[in-house]
Amino acid sequence: MAFKNNLPKDLAKKAEHPIDQFREEMNRLFDSFFRGFDIEPFDTRGGVFSPKVDVVETETEIRVSAELPGMDEKEIDVSLAKDSLTIRGEKKLEKDETGKDYYRMERSYGAFSRTIPLPVQVDPEKVSAEFRKGVLSVVLPKAKEAVQKSKKISVKGS
Repeated sequence: MAFKNNLPKDLAKKAEHPIDQFREEMNRLFDSFFRGFDIEPFDTRGGVFSPKVDVVETETEIRVSAELPGMDEKEIDVSLAKDSLTIRGEKKLEKDETGKDYYRMERSYGAFSRTIPLPVQVDPEKVSAEFRKGVLSVVLPKAKEAVQKSKKISVKGS
């Protein structure tokens, strides 16, 4: 589930520059087109790489996980701005194959950048990131002010 879809449309638009909005819309378009074709996120023919990102918000934190298969933590850059989290990286793939009568080497490169708007203020001192088995997990604890402002409202039936 895309995180931005959980935000009110006017808030999501204010959180991004128009160019970023266009890029995100194009990402969604391509994601929906290739869904169901069983294509890996890193396409060795054209160097296209768009990681799948999941965002979950609880009362106390926001958790972001991104699938980055075949990458190394040294190839990943995670940065936090006032109201957004950005994950960038560059994937370099080299295949080297030698047979009895042939030698084949393929190289493919692709850069990516995903920006996730944050609906609340987070505590930058407590943000943590971990990369394990091709999955980047980022935990963004909400700032005290943001946690105190939220209130559960009960819904009554008629």
